[in-house]
Amino acid sequence: MIKSLLTTSLLAISVAAYAGEPRYPVAEIPAELRENTYAVVREDQMIFTIHTRSKATLHVFEVITILNNNAKSMASEEVDYDKLSKITNFKAAVYDANGELIRRLKSNEIYDQSAFDGSLYSDNRYKSADLTQNVYPYTVEFEYDLEFKYLFIIPGSTIIPGEKVAVQHASYQLVFPKELAPRYKTLNIDTQPEAGKARDGRETLTWDFKNLKPLKYEPLGPSADEILPRIIAAPTQFEYDGYVGKMESWEEFGQWIGTLNKNRNILPEATRQKALELTTGLKTNEEKIKVLYEYLQNKTRYVSIQLGIGGFQPFEAAVVDKTGYGDCKALSNYMVSLLDAVNIKAHYVLIRAGDNARPLKVDFPSSQFNHVIVAVPNGQDTVWLECTSQTNPFGYTGGFTGDRKALMITESGAKVVNTEHYTAEQNRQSTSADVFVSLTGDAKATVRTEYTGLQYENNGLDFAINKQYDDQKKWMQKNIAIPSFDMASFSMTNHKDKIPAAVINTDLMLRRFATVSGKRLFLTPNLMNRSTFIPDKVESRKTKIVRHMAYTDFDTIRYHLPEEIYPEFLPEPVKLKSRFGEYESSVKLEQGKLLYTRRIKMIKGEFPPETYPELVDFFKGINKADNMKMVFLNKT
Repeated sequence: MIKSLLTTSLLAISVAAYAGEPRYPVAEIPAELRENTYAVVREDQMIFTIHTRSKATLHVFEVITILNNNAKSMASEEVDYDKLSKITNFKAAVYDANGELIRRLKSNEIYDQSAFDGSLYSDNRYKSADLTQNVYPYTVEFEYDLEFKYLFIIPGSTIIPGEKVAVQHASYQLVFPKELAPRYKTLNIDTQPEAGKARDGRETLTWDFKNLKPLKYEPLGPSADEILPRIIAAPTQFEYDGYVGKMESWEEFGQWIGTLNKNRNILPEATRQKALELTTGLKTNEEKIKVLYEYLQNKTRYVSIQLGIGGFQPFEAAVVDKTGYGDCKALSNYMVSLLDAVNIKAHYVLIRAGDNARPLKVDFPSSQFNHVIVAVPNGQDTVWLECTSQTNPFGYTGGFTGDRKALMITESGAKVVNTEHYTAEQNRQSTSADVFVSLTGDAKATVRTEYTGLQYENNGLDFAINKQYDDQKKWMQKNIAIPSFDMASFSMTNHKDKIPAAVINTDLMLRRFATVSGKRLFLTPNLMNRSTFIPDKVESRKTKIVRHMAYTDFDTIRYHLPEEIYPEFLPEPVKLKSRFGEYESSVKLEQGKLLYTRRIKMIKGEFPPETYPELVDFFKGINKADNMKMVFLNKT
């Protein structure tokens, strides 16, 4: 019945278009859906049909009213395809505020492009349509159909696609033979699907939504993934490019990956002997792992491979050994093979990489990964190896793959594991400086700063430290938080380890560092780590507070002052403590020098919504303490 209603709805829309009647006038949108809204989804219809274990189709029909420039990106559409999928229909049209047709794209106005970008071997392509207009509001309409020669990934639906986007009507339907019933999981949705039958007797599951008001993200809150209403789906049994598998459990999914990797770990005998030679005389497994990891880094480079099953199956280790390149799958498989040559057991690990990546849905076995790394058991510890980087410190996962759940492939299938977690003490920034202040307010500073753990990645420092002088200088000029300075010299030293460290030494000339007014000199003791952030005020907060990173900052600044001045006012010591962290700072006068010390420790975690005022007060206190001034009086 639902299937028939959807078909009837589309037919009615088509008849209206043929008759030249206005379509989607903005005035027909309920007023409550237009308030504080960037765009309104008028229609979002998705129908995914499973035909066989190796064939499926997707139909999408979207109508979106763009109310202002904030939703400009929603006026274009990209549809990906490759040798195992085909776009059989793609239409696009745009209407003005009254629903009058502005233009309908011709087939030659829909661009068909390769996804090849120079670092990628791929048969991926995409078709794109851009209907952006300069006069708001306007409405865009997209319709397309895809045929898949596999059943491995089932596109889900994000019912509300983003912040401040309302939805007038949306539906998501799965059509399938009973023996190929898919699995599904709803997120932030209470609506249950309606079960039914298609005209050909296949089963259907349909979700239907109407008049959903826009969502607004709260500062320091959960990710969009945790807030937006979504439906995700996955097959139970499937076939991809001739490889048959099941994924009702992680063990089954891992077995399929194991089948793809089978017999692809065989190294040439000369390379096996090379691995043995490199590790001869080394006493511990960790020493051997490090030597072979650095061998991999020096011998290979990363090139993404997305050719059919190559999107999931690695190159053979012998191919990587010969060519010197591969993608994350191939390089990780090669690393596992090198370690196997010296009798060290390692595991191929699937993971969702990226800063603040979408967490693994552990209770929903499915293809949720975009990267592969290596895990090497080492007694009570595990060594994690990022095999695509020629500069990554040994054993360091960092913000890219650290502190998250991943899928380790084992002999029997797979198991969910946790990658390395970095503590506040490991994520450290320590600054020590001597500042020589003149009576004019100018100053000279010699500064040493050490960044460790996740702070090693501070604003791209982990990349800059491996670049040439000019790139390092640009990083320095961008990241030294002092209003006016000249950099006389600097150096960067890289300590690559499981907890890496970057040490920066610099000499600075600080123009008008202190403010001179008559006989008084005003100076902010916090040299270059002042907090200015105060969270936005939120009334009746609804979502939890999320702090993504634990860290500790230490500052020790020694001020060398002219003999002609003496302190008129020094700030009192400050100590702040909350569930979110700790802060303390103090100023002391010692033998003609003024010593400023500061320590802040922030805690990673999730906190109840009602604690938000406490967080705001904590940051207000830090802000006030960091920007306190000292006052000196000239004796002369």
